[in-house]
Amino acid sequence: MRQPMPQPWLQVVGLGEDGMAGLSPAARALVESAEVIIGGARHHELSDKVTAERLSWPTPFDAMIETIRAQQGRRVVILVTGDPLWYSVGARILKAIDPAEVAFHPQLSAFQWAACRLGWSLADLDTLTAHGRPPEQVLSFLQPGARLLILTKDHTTPDDLARLLTDRGYGPSRLIALGALGGPNESRLEATAETWPGGAPDFHTLALECRLAPGAVALPRTGLPDEAFRHDGKMTKREARTLALSKLAPQRKGLLWDVGAGCGSIGVEWMRAARDAAAIAIEPRAERRALAAENALALGAPRLEIIEGEAPGALDGLPPPDAVFVGGGLSRETIAACRAALKPHGRLVAHAVTLEGEAVLIAAEAEFGGELTRIAIARAEPIGPYRGWRPMMPVTQWSLWT
Repeated sequence: MRQPMPQPWLQVVGLGEDGMAGLSPAARALVESAEVIIGGARHHELSDKVTAERLSWPTPFDAMIETIRAQQGRRVVILVTGDPLWYSVGARILKAIDPAEVAFHPQLSAFQWAACRLGWSLADLDTLTAHGRPPEQVLSFLQPGARLLILTKDHTTPDDLARLLTDRGYGPSRLIALGALGGPNESRLEATAETWPGGAPDFHTLALECRLAPGAVALPRTGLPDEAFRHDGKMTKREARTLALSKLAPQRKGLLWDVGAGCGSIGVEWMRAARDAAAIAIEPRAERRALAAENALALGAPRLEIIEGEAPGALDGLPPPDAVFVGGGLSRETIAACRAALKPHGRLVAHAVTLEGEAVLIAAEAEFGGELTRIAIARAEPIGPYRGWRPMMPVTQWSLWT
């Protein structure tokens, strides 16, 4: 017998700067008839004529989930800004509450308002949020001519970004702080990153049009030059790193284990290659963990997780990965543990430069299958008044798709 579908008891309503006046008649009726209204101080101010029990967001937000659940059986409305499912609380709510029990009533998002004010096509730009995230995340999106729309934390966000952009050779970039979009107090502050005066309002959306300074060099998303990283000489070189990433196949929200991470080059490039990709760098040496942390911050992967330990023991308890790269600490036990931990359709890539490491990979191919590749690279370097090919240490690569 077919079970009846649950009816939505939780209504999530998006507000604009015009408050209740901007809602559709149906959404307005939901708010006006609510027994409980949950939202931030600004949302309560925009709906202050409605009589209902008021609850405010706690910090951290997770503490509110049980409070929301406890209201089931009453007429509950959550007020948010703009689109509840675009960098808002909607996605977090759906992780805890059956989607069939939640109804969404969106308003125009800040991104839509900003794009219309600027005449920018939303299909041709990237949208980001700086709420609870380091500003350095923007660095991986920097390309000449790129356009970004960024939800800001407060008035300090454009100040921080202006400094980062100028330091990275993007000082001529155009910054536009659009405040209180769609409301009577709408404002606009525009300058280049290198001349940014400060003074943006706390509640604003930041637009960024990237312009590279003369003589500056734009970094690619992947295939970063070796000199972009701080390292101690022991790192996966650019050409081998690119071949490894092609087989690791970065994916949105995918998780990588970077085992024997060294300076973190593989994990950093994995995170730059796909939006919302995550990586865990496992490295036993403290000085290399410090280098990995510096590189992650400088190259737009500030959320790289770095843990102390040596495989396979350090892998216990880690969330299952979509892909694993083994660049150090090669052993049959490590290979087996990584392979067993992979999610379905996972990818495992390992590199070796020593004879002992190569023997481990040859044995892994014989036991588990996969593909063995020999990578031989030579770079042109000066030899007296001339130039010649200087070979790098050959790399043995073993790769496996599950």
